[in-house]
Amino acid sequence: MLAAVWSTACFAQGLSQIKTVIVLGIDGLGANALRSRLPENFQALQREGAFSLKARGVMPTVTFPNFASMLSGAGPEQHGVTSNRWRPEQFDIAPSCKGTGGIFPTIFGVLRDERPQAKLAMFFDGEGFPFIVERGVPDHINSAEGPDKTMAAALAYITSQKPALVFLHLDLMDHAGHTEGFDSPAYWQALAHANDLLGELLRTLGESGMAASTILIVSSDHGGIGKNHGGTSMTELEIPWFIRGPGVVAGREISSPINTFDTAATIAYIFGVKQPACWIAKPVAEAFSRAALATGSGEPK
Repeated sequence: MLAAVWSTACFAQGLSQIKTVIVLGIDGLGANALRSRLPENFQALQREGAFSLKARGVMPTVTFPNFASMLSGAGPEQHGVTSNRWRPEQFDIAPSCKGTGGIFPTIFGVLRDERPQAKLAMFFDGEGFPFIVERGVPDHINSAEGPDKTMAAALAYITSQKPALVFLHLDLMDHAGHTEGFDSPAYWQALAHANDLLGELLRTLGESGMAASTILIVSSDHGGIGKNHGGTSMTELEIPWFIRGPGVVAGREISSPINTFDTAATIAYIFGVKQPACWIAKPVAEAFSRAALATGSGEPK
């Protein structure tokens, strides 16, 4: 059960008090899966935040291009991450622009440039792929074996360091999909496990008192069919997108289109930092109350 310490009263406030944004990326969680089965903590995100089960990733529907897009405010055509083989020094398409980190600018680099003292962190379930953001920009990068250790490490860091931005990657659903199938008992067990971990995150934010100054975004990179993904089906392309925290409208199903790269623009909007000119993303403004938009950090300068 969700702890009641995350008070709904905090959601009526504006954005100016936001100190932390957490992006929880659940690898392999297609929107179709949540249309079929919506566990209780995901139901809580729907009730107490804004959401869409029609958000879209980018092509190809594989991990690196999609999480890179989520953090880069643009698609593969702009940032050049076109496959899971991509590395900063190994690519087929050159980025359309470069930031101070020498690669296409990400929200991590933007925050580092505009808020040099901000604490920025990335947590990966497994080996990870921290190279999709500017080298040396995150203050803390953690790769743990398994989702439970990954979440535990993230929660310990978040509550002790109070970072500005955290990207938290969980691989359990994608692993189950590739091993047993994206509609197998193992996949649904992994969804139940992901629901428990989400509950831990929500409960910890509430009990630590961070909920009143934290926005949580929960999304994914792709869905899957059979034991694979990477194709052009809607099952692979459509992803969930949830946002919860102060200033977010409770229970709002977002009607405007959402692309995964809009996540980066939304974070820039929340913090009131300038969006790079080469980004094509837009903030998901429909998620926020009028009061939040009026009293928050406002349009990126």
